[in-house]
Amino acid sequence: MDQAPFYSDVDDGPAGGRAFWLTTADGVRIRLGDWPLEGAKGTVLLFPGRTEYVEKYGRAARDFAAHGYRTLAIDWRGQGLADRVAGDPALGHVAKFSDYQKDVDTVLAALPKLGIEGPLFLLAHSMGGAIGLRALHRKLPVKAAAFTAPMWGLHLPLLIKPVAWMLSSASEYLGRGETLAPGTNADAYVLHELFAANKLTSDSGMYDYMQTQARAHPDLNIGGPTMTWLHEALVEMRRLNGMPSPATPCVTFLGGDEAIVSPQSIRSRMVRWPQGHLELVEGARHEVMMESPQVRAFCFETCAAHFNAQLGTRKPG
Repeated sequence: MDQAPFYSDVDDGPAGGRAFWLTTADGVRIRLGDWPLEGAKGTVLLFPGRTEYVEKYGRAARDFAAHGYRTLAIDWRGQGLADRVAGDPALGHVAKFSDYQKDVDTVLAALPKLGIEGPLFLLAHSMGGAIGLRALHRKLPVKAAAFTAPMWGLHLPLLIKPVAWMLSSASEYLGRGETLAPGTNADAYVLHELFAANKLTSDSGMYDYMQTQARAHPDLNIGGPTMTWLHEALVEMRRLNGMPSPATPCVTFLGGDEAIVSPQSIRSRMVRWPQGHLELVEGARHEVMMESPQVRAFCFETCAAHFNAQLGTRKPG
């Protein structure tokens, strides 16, 4: 496990943040970010969404540290500083959605090398929510899980859904899987979308935070997804939708102004999660963890209380 670059100039996380290279079973190099915390009562495995990277969650790691939790974050294959797996490195791509589980397995195998033996918890965002739900079905060894805007369905108009299936399937069949999905481009979203029109956050300061990172370190950025990624994501979401909910205690956050993933799919899943609870956050967009200070405080306090409950620890007072 070799040291990897870590951009501490833009993460705004706890002191001592670092990163390591890990190599998966199929030979792909991914990056694991770590914000160590002496005396941590547990470790949060943070599964980022599509286009994201370790440093984007520095502020989240700082919030978790304030609640006594260490944070690890992953650069999935095809994004961040991990190996790009498309011919065009600017595009978000994966050959098979199940390949992300190889990344998860690689991270779990590395934990003893980091001296991590205590309780584990999952926090998964967007695409990471699909990866995380699958990982829970594969017995991911966490005591509890939290999701923010999990990608259990896409926010697509009813008439567009069959078109997305048809186009992505046809592209696979015709060998055009690495072409850009319609309606997207090869630039980082936060660099081409004005704040006023963005679907990520209603907080201008957090949008500036994302833009600063993207401008300072363009090697972290990717643009839109390929047709193969779209097809694989649609197939995986359909498969997950047909599966029961895990027994893992779970809390899920859904922004009232969500416009990227499907609110209906999230509500449907949480209604049938025996130990699950849905938190609807009015006024929040896709990135609940990167909203206003009040929303962020609510999110992390709720996650910490949820995790603490599995340790038999209650918040003082």
